[in-house]
Amino acid sequence: MNIPRVYVACLASYNNGILHGSWIDCANDPEDIETDIQQMLKASPIEMAEEWQIHDYEYFCGFDPSGYLPEKLSQFALFIEEYERLGAELLDIHDDIDKAKEVLEDNYLGCYESLSDYAEELTSGCYDIPQCLEYYIDYKSMARDMELNGEFYSIQTKHDEHHLFIN
Repeated sequence: MNIPRVYVACLASYNNGILHGSWIDCANDPEDIETDIQQMLKASPIEMAEEWQIHDYEYFCGFDPSGYLPEKLSQFALFIEEYERLGAELLDIHDDIDKAKEVLEDNYLGCYESLSDYAEELTSGCYDIPQCLEYYIDYKSMARDMELNGEFYSIQTKHDEHHLFIN
């Protein structure tokens, strides 16, 4: 996987019509990110540049890291590096790294090819279903109703990859 990174621009340069900035890897310590930002500002064509802003980002799997300080950038990048698209989606939902980690730890039900696979596993784990009745059970509808009733929510990261969480 590619390392999540941001393009940090010098606002003093930008406000004077000059594009000056650099790409910074975020899967580092916050101090390293801050050092990289300060080095970019020192190299600015505008003297005593102090302000910066994220103008672009990549490999954050759809999560927008704009507006965050180095400490949060580091946390988000490391989380996304570990959990990839699932991590990015959790951050989008909860907008808090600690809450996203808590949800993964306490509410994660697993990854299934489809929601109906979860309904089937749950049902067969709770009941002995006679073989003659197996084909009459509509697991797809059961799963849809369970999700609509708020029993769980899902995050789809690929076509056949549904991550389920207790609501």
